[in-house]
Amino acid sequence: MGSVIVMNWVTLDGVMQAPGRPDEDTRDGFAYGGWAAPYSDEAMVAKMGQRMGGDYAWLFGRWSYDELLATWNRQGGPFKDALNNTHKYVASSNPAARLEWPNSTLLHDDVPAAVAELKQRSNTSLVIMGSGVLIGSLMAAGVIDEYLLMIAPLVLGTGRRLFPKRAHAPLRLLDSVTTSKGVVIATYQAARR
Repeated sequence: MGSVIVMNWVTLDGVMQAPGRPDEDTRDGFAYGGWAAPYSDEAMVAKMGQRMGGDYAWLFGRWSYDELLATWNRQGGPFKDALNNTHKYVASSNPAARLEWPNSTLLHDDVPAAVAELKQRSNTSLVIMGSGVLIGSLMAAGVIDEYLLMIAPLVLGTGRRLFPKRAHAPLRLLDSVTTSKGVVIATYQAARR
């Protein structure tokens, strides 16, 4: 059976919005884009690379899919190839949504049920980056298996957060490491109720 793994940057107060660059996501007037850049280091790259080994596919919400792939296809480099060559499942409320990038499959209607079915029929890890609304719906349905969080030593006080209001998800710490820049890379497993 496969698994669903959330792999995201967050601040100490849970903000996940626009970690990569200033213009990444300015929705709701967010002005702190690019906040994670000063905290990147080799330990983090190694941990992500280690977790991405094996059979995996991407799982995105529609906004993250469009934004992430457009950005990396403009920039080029090895991450572009990894995104384009790996299968992507994209959640959208629009059943007629056009997916611009290769190896992409649309999920609509009951997305948590579709993701649960994908888990059942394969040994693939479905890796989510960004995609806060999707994460919230999968969390509520109990479909997420693991969270690999890169927790920056930063409080922003504003921005879209990883966990929606009133979210409830018992977690068990599997592993943690602290980088030279103070980032806690924590891996949590969903504790089944």
